[in-house]
Amino acid sequence: MAIEMSTSTERSSSDDKSGPKTRSTWAVTRSVWYAMFIREAIGRTMADRMGWFWMIAEPIALIGIMIFIRSFVLNDRLIVNAEFIPWLIVGLMGFHLVREGMMRGMGAINANQALFTYRQVQTSDPVMVRNFLEGMLRTFVFLLFIAGGLLLGIPLVPDDALYALFSWLSLWGLGLGLGLTLSVVATLVEELERIVKIISLPLLIISGVIFPINHLPHWLLEYLMWNPIPHGLELLRLGFFEGYHVVKGTSLLYLWFFILSLNALGLMLHIRFSHKLKAK
Repeated sequence: MAIEMSTSTERSSSDDKSGPKTRSTWAVTRSVWYAMFIREAIGRTMADRMGWFWMIAEPIALIGIMIFIRSFVLNDRLIVNAEFIPWLIVGLMGFHLVREGMMRGMGAINANQALFTYRQVQTSDPVMVRNFLEGMLRTFVFLLFIAGGLLLGIPLVPDDALYALFSWLSLWGLGLGLGLTLSVVATLVEELERIVKIISLPLLIISGVIFPINHLPHWLLEYLMWNPIPHGLELLRLGFFEGYHVVKGTSLLYLWFFILSLNALGLMLHIRFSHKLKAK
């Protein structure tokens, strides 16, 4: 008995000396992101039985309405070096990628308050996970539209696939930057979330999603091009339609200036107001 006790004591002491293996910070972050991604994916796709249906039906209905307005009400479907329906679909898909990244990121902190009791979870984690999930879903829906276009004879295959992919990822990054920044500001100032929701519809119009904004007067176009979204949409369309005439003033450098600035600002705000956001 004494031998067994001494042996067990030696084992326990040796175990204490070795101790449990500690994981790196990156390994912990990966685990947190993976767990949150599974949680968000289940809630986004399976909480509502009609979730997948509305993800596809909503853009189809919106495209149908826009085609009706432009074709039968305004009698205008002229787009230089691009067919109207594919031009409209590409614009809507790109705009919704930015908008949903912004809107869902904005509400991520309040929706995940219970998870902040775990010290491993940072306030920026749910925003980034939601944006990644939304981007994946929007990419899948866009691929379905491209496949459907091929079946229906609608030219939706990009002429420059690499450029179109880069522009798509750029819009994805813009949505992430907006989500990171607004998630902090809207959580601290709750009224701002309502204002952002209100301006999302006018943003659809002034971003060149429904009609080419280069038809507008030059003095007005200069102000509208301060908005980075038209830059991303025009570059995305340029990847899909060879020879497409982008709106004057479109700049990839200007777009990426906004992407990097908004992401940096959003991360700094999360670090600065982390304790206030967790205490909400």
